Amino acid sequence: MKDEMMAKIMDEVMKKMGGTDAPAESMACETSKGLNEDLCGLTEYVGTAMGHTIGLVIANLDYTVHELLKIDPKYRSIGIISDRVGAGPQIFAADEAVKATNTEVVLCECPRDTEGGAGHGCLIVFGAEDVSDARRAVEVGLSFVEKQFGDVYGNSAGHLEFQYTARASYCLEKAFGATVGKAFGITVGAPAGIGIVLADTASKTATIDPIAIATPGNGGTSFSNEVNFFFTGDSGAVRQAIIGAREVGKQLLKALEPNEPLESATCPYI
Repeated sequence: MKDEMMAKIMDEVMKKMGGTDAPAESMACETSKGLNEDLCGLTEYVGTAMGHTIGLVIANLDYTVHELLKIDPKYRSIGIISDRVGAGPQIFAADEAVKATNTEVVLCECPRDTEGGAGHGCLIVFGAEDVSDARRAVEVGLSFVEKQFGDVYGNSAGHLEFQYTARASYCLEKAFGATVGKAFGITVGAPAGIGIVLADTASKTATIDPIAIATPGNGGTSFSNEVNFFFTGDSGAVRQAIIGAREVGKQLLKALEPNEPLESATCPYI
């Protein structure tokens, strides 16, 4: 049953990547998805994406490093996605990669970073029995990063982030406690006080099932000046909760810097 579900998910992901069924409006808004694979000749290098995101692969991880990282011995190859700006976009992108490849996320951490901003970056490691699977996972992940930045908004005062998937997979389960196969969403507000208002608004906008709320000192945000809210539920309800929170968040962050534009990092997808 699990194999059938994963096969359906993989078909959906590959359709997204092909873009043949995308509506005209979505296609017109689409941004470049180049991996910039020609910028470096090292065999470990796969490509880059926005947010100073780099994709790497190691065909045969050194035994001692493998052991110290506590990676399952069956995975001799690993793929890596690492960045300076953003965590949600890369993690949701990695979730799409897991759906489309024979890999497992063995490590997912969020270092305090954002190149001096209010949030953090992330480190994602895929484990694979074959290096081609590890490389493919990184390629798929990098190709989705720009899309996942579509509902990230920022100015000099802070940032907002909203992410949604109709069907969560194992990366989101590992990173945020999402239920595999169910709709899942997150709201992020920085400064942290805005994040609490976003969580409250999302909960009041639609009937959703809260999973967790992460504050600067509790919940894995690396003491970043932000609050993250994770929730699941009916697909339409999760999406509506995010849309309601997004409208409130944009007004609040705009009030901190009224003379600065507050626009999507790429193209909104929710």
